[in-house]
Amino acid sequence: MKSILIVDDEENIRGTLKDVLEDEGYAVFLAENGKVALHILDTHVVDVILLDLWLPEIGGMDVLKMMKGRESNIPVIIISGHGTIDTAVRATKEGAFDFIEKPLSIERIVNVIDHAIKINDLKEENLALRQGNLNSYYMVKGSSDVYNGIEKLISSCALSNSRILITGENGTGKEVVARKIHEVSQRRDAPFVAVNCAAIPQTLIEAELFGYQKGSFTGAVSDKRGKFEIADRGTIFLDEIADMSLEAQAKVLRVLEEMQIERIGGVSLIKIDVRVIAATNKDLSHLIKERQFREDLFYRLNVVPIHIPALRERREDIPGLLNYYFELFAHESVKKMKVLSDEAAQFLVQEYTWPGNIRELKNLVERLIILTRDVAVDLEDVKNNIPHLHETEFLADGSFVYNEKDGLREAKEQFERNYILNVLKKNKNNITRTAQVLKVERSNLYKIMKRLGIG
Repeated sequence: MKSILIVDDEENIRGTLKDVLEDEGYAVFLAENGKVALHILDTHVVDVILLDLWLPEIGGMDVLKMMKGRESNIPVIIISGHGTIDTAVRATKEGAFDFIEKPLSIERIVNVIDHAIKINDLKEENLALRQGNLNSYYMVKGSSDVYNGIEKLISSCALSNSRILITGENGTGKEVVARKIHEVSQRRDAPFVAVNCAAIPQTLIEAELFGYQKGSFTGAVSDKRGKFEIADRGTIFLDEIADMSLEAQAKVLRVLEEMQIERIGGVSLIKIDVRVIAATNKDLSHLIKERQFREDLFYRLNVVPIHIPALRERREDIPGLLNYYFELFAHESVKKMKVLSDEAAQFLVQEYTWPGNIRELKNLVERLIILTRDVAVDLEDVKNNIPHLHETEFLADGSFVYNEKDGLREAKEQFERNYILNVLKKNKNNITRTAQVLKVERSNLYKIMKRLGIG
């Protein structure tokens, strides 16, 4: 249900508009002045604001500036009995959606509100589509029993609001599955907000998740909504949840229990309606035993578990993935469709172990489309474009075998990649511990791994 905030100091106008808009199917909040209006915006989600310019204490124009200063995209419709062209122009420059003079035409009010909501919904939909296209999130149809089982799980849980925990190695498509669940759910018209918990420094994760009020700390020059607030009525995807600190885990647990958040520096609780989908490539039961992950948070998240096996465990899906990405990248790069030789296809489908899973497959196909000259792609082309087949290998004494064809830059990258992989393995893929051993910030390690194609 869409909601309207009416800000007017005249009780009869508030009452009349409330009755009309509730008959139209809207939820209605009432405020007799700007202070009450701003408090309501702190604690409730509103889709449209009707704002009178002549208000006691704080004038309507100042209230409008405060609302827009909060990085708010809520359409504000000005209503005034003292309207002039100059006032209307000023209000529009401050970000008002429209200007309606008193005495009010109920029909015009209803039409403008309907128009404002449709325009705002289209903006959010276009943004979601652009983000989706940018990241190429698409669940490629598979033929394995594993894929069919995951599809059935998605269909079963999509229409509920149950929390979901997705597990699987890096690159298996955990975010793709999360987005698919959102797309077929009743929340599909609301935002899908993805948060990579491993990529955010621990000192900033609370501000990212819950937002903050202006002046709450150095650098907080304006109010900012957190990811939970942005995802209201939609879905929030907490990726790499195991890399969240115990302190942050406790705060997320509280949000899940109460379904309300408090911004840093805020004094009011903000109600939210969010579906939570979490994901990890770690063994949470092991982390719980080591007291690195809260058991109570695990049970809150693990209502519907979905495990995505590694690509090497569902090889029947590989031909379909190869065909899809060959067609996609040939179209995007305006190049001829490449064809795998029988030897190359056999190697990729039956022999190669795909340590990077679907993400690695996608990147390999893109490289082959761009870098191979001939339409036919043979086994040598494939092996030459899988970097770690030619990487350095560590020996027992700590030295390593190098590839004489590589230059200094390539050798450095190969050494760096192998060293990080080695430390990751010793620390059971725990990013936080690995960063401590390597003496780098966890967020910097995440960036380095991305550059080197790890994970």
